[in-house]
Amino acid sequence: MREIKGPGIFLAQFASDEAPFNSLDSICEWAASIGFKGVQIPTWDKRLFNLELAAQSTDYCQEVTGILAKHGLTLTELSTHLQGQLVASHPAYDVMFDGFADESVRNNPEARTQWAINQLHLAAKASGRLGLTAHASFSGALLWQTFYPWPQRPQGLVEEGFKELARRWKPILNAFDDVGCDVCYELHPGEDLHDGITFEMFLNEVDNHPRANILYDPSHFVLQQLDYLAFIDIYQERIKAFHVKDAEFIPSGKMGVYGGYQPWVDRPGRFRSLGDGQIDFKGIFSKLTANGFDGWAVMEWECCIKHPEDGAREGAQFIKEHIIRPTDKAFDDFADSGADRVLNRKILGLK
Repeated sequence: MREIKGPGIFLAQFASDEAPFNSLDSICEWAASIGFKGVQIPTWDKRLFNLELAAQSTDYCQEVTGILAKHGLTLTELSTHLQGQLVASHPAYDVMFDGFADESVRNNPEARTQWAINQLHLAAKASGRLGLTAHASFSGALLWQTFYPWPQRPQGLVEEGFKELARRWKPILNAFDDVGCDVCYELHPGEDLHDGITFEMFLNEVDNHPRANILYDPSHFVLQQLDYLAFIDIYQERIKAFHVKDAEFIPSGKMGVYGGYQPWVDRPGRFRSLGDGQIDFKGIFSKLTANGFDGWAVMEWECCIKHPEDGAREGAQFIKEHIIRPTDKAFDDFADSGADRVLNRKILGLK
């Protein structure tokens, strides 16, 4: 067994125009001051990171890692969640997702898709220069608007959607393979890859590509009412990244998993700060450790009640307390009688 690294923090939800959250140096100083050891960097936020420059400049990458090192931090992964969303986006979401893209390709879906794909190729190059082995992203979605089969889906629609998704992603997966880095899809409602079975369908279409892997975030499974502990046992070989995020699901006589179009604070399924929700993190950390996961435990803060800075400060300590130092001995070693073939055969009643 190996030890999970952490605590880490995903910087996306904290970046702003106000100090100390408006530059990589100052936000890293803040993160380190409250106990974090690693940071996951959003590549779309120019206040913190320049993806284009990182893809072509080793000097810039060294500058980034130097800033982190000054504060005792490690770069856990780069994130392209917003760009990954746009690798495949149904026209129904053109207006709502357009703001994720560079201004030069907005209101132009074809150009936007190519921009997003190029962003992922840049992320592969940057990850290689930075020596990273995992990358966090979304898959995008061509089928999400049909997730509930009414009206009835035409035969072959789902299969065609996954074939097209795979066609767009396979060259990207190959680019990450060239630099020795896994693409870790956060399985998330709104993405065509949102649970185990949809991940399997995609995996089949990309010929079980070794770089197609999972960012495990149990909060999204609580909101879908999926067994998040059993998920670890089933997909342990593909879990290469980990978002530590809490959630709760409290159904009522009026609302269930769909949430009735209500704001987050009023929904049955809500994201919460670490320790304030229902997730069994002792069980999760135990299973991941037993299965040999040695990646980063990265806090992604999303809470509809608690202030983010309080959630971050508490989250760093929460993760630290949940990381398990694996044992290097068996608890019953004191009763070991040694290894001897003659003795073993005698115990078995053999000569």
